[in-house]
Amino acid sequence: MDLETITNGFKDWLDKVLHVDWLSTLITIVVVAAVTAVCAHLVTKLIKKVLHVDNNPLPASSIFVNIGRVTVWVIGLCVVLSTCFNVNISAAVTALGIGGVAISLGFQATLSNLIAGLQVSLTKLVVPGDRIRVASNEGIVDDVTWRHTCIVNVRGEHIVIPNSLMNTDALIKLAPETDIRISILVEPTNESMDKLLADMESAVDKAVKEYVAMKDPAKIQLTEITERGYRGTLSFSITEGANAAQIKTVALKAVSDHARHAPHVTPERKRI
Repeated sequence: MDLETITNGFKDWLDKVLHVDWLSTLITIVVVAAVTAVCAHLVTKLIKKVLHVDNNPLPASSIFVNIGRVTVWVIGLCVVLSTCFNVNISAAVTALGIGGVAISLGFQATLSNLIAGLQVSLTKLVVPGDRIRVASNEGIVDDVTWRHTCIVNVRGEHIVIPNSLMNTDALIKLAPETDIRISILVEPTNESMDKLLADMESAVDKAVKEYVAMKDPAKIQLTEITERGYRGTLSFSITEGANAAQIKTVALKAVSDHARHAPHVTPERKRI
């Protein structure tokens, strides 16, 4: 087979795949990609807005955002394949169905995490703000994605737990956190430290009571002096029925003019 025959064969193949000239194909791909990106952004914002509506039946987990975004991009890819490359989408879906067993085996772990994530989210078994224990890890649920659930423990560490693990290991939903303890770093000022701490405690009490009743008022205890200020602990107790993570944010915002969150260990993300 000579070079001319190979070249002509390659040109014939390109003519079949690219039924229009390459420039038009490239422009079409760019336009479809841009439109898809805009649609994916709008769908993401819409889903997030719907998930944060008060009477929404679904938890505000990012797994639903991930699914919506992927769906839009899959549709965009199908449009590109159909209009630019003359790919029969119906035939491709049929072929994909035939090879579905092999694909499912190759992506078994991913599919297992996705299905488990949908299960715990749709049934509201786990929602952001819940305090759970899986294996030896305990913390507040921060988010449920299509692959893992992220929880934050008392040391401020973000622990990533595969969703499938919650179907195989014992998942324990603990009682809502009522005793709040936050490590803070108080910046020194010219005023009396006793007055400063009293003002901060009063500010926390006022801010927290707007969201939930308090059983014990705020108390700040300083433990050591550092180069950046006074390290200590802000503690108080609340009644059940409130999101502890949200209340901590409210408390920190109330003292943000004079203090900031300063966990005893550097927050890190670890997987199990």
